[in-house]
Amino acid sequence: MLKLDHLVVVAPTLAEGVAHVRSCIDVEVPFGQRHAYMGSHNHLLQLGDSVYLEIVAVDPDGEPPARARWFGLDDRRAVQADWDRGRRLRGWVATSDDIDLALAGRERVFGRKVSLPPAEPSFEFAIADDGALPLDGAAPCLIDRRGQPRSMAAIADVGARLRSFTLVHPQAAAIGALYRELAVDRPPAVVAGSDLRYRAQIETPAGVKELF
Repeated sequence: MLKLDHLVVVAPTLAEGVAHVRSCIDVEVPFGQRHAYMGSHNHLLQLGDSVYLEIVAVDPDGEPPARARWFGLDDRRAVQADWDRGRRLRGWVATSDDIDLALAGRERVFGRKVSLPPAEPSFEFAIADDGALPLDGAAPCLIDRRGQPRSMAAIADVGARLRSFTLVHPQAAAIGALYRELAVDRPPAVVAGSDLRYRAQIETPAGVKELF
């Protein structure tokens, strides 16, 4: 079984990502960490029930990795184009207790298992050879933390709570069927629409806000 792990805002720069989230939900998202092995960095925010929000971007001071970065970050033009179209909440990550089983016969969708960090691996992440998001973000990225739950202690909690998570997609029935096939716990609700877009209703100290 797969389980909703976190939502992902993919930004041209961290500053732009943080500003967008602030404008949507009126919450300041603190810095999280640098991924030296992936040439990226992030800001993180708890959303309740061990789910969190990640804002991720290329780290301009980091070294380029030996392989493609995750979340499609290497395709700067595509990241900027999505950003300009308002597709900023770009995807989500699902956690698996057996990533090999989840990937079996599905590597064309999710990519291949990569052990990270390379020097002393503590988790596995499925990444396509070109780093692209699975099914343009309609399918989740997959992570396997080797039986260790993600520690929430280092992620800020300002009282924001995820209330609903929705994917608009032109092939809603097919995507919904994929989620059922994968036995995803708490997947996005899928509704039909002309363009792939995510929306999340988040309860904040200032009321219910929408992140997109």
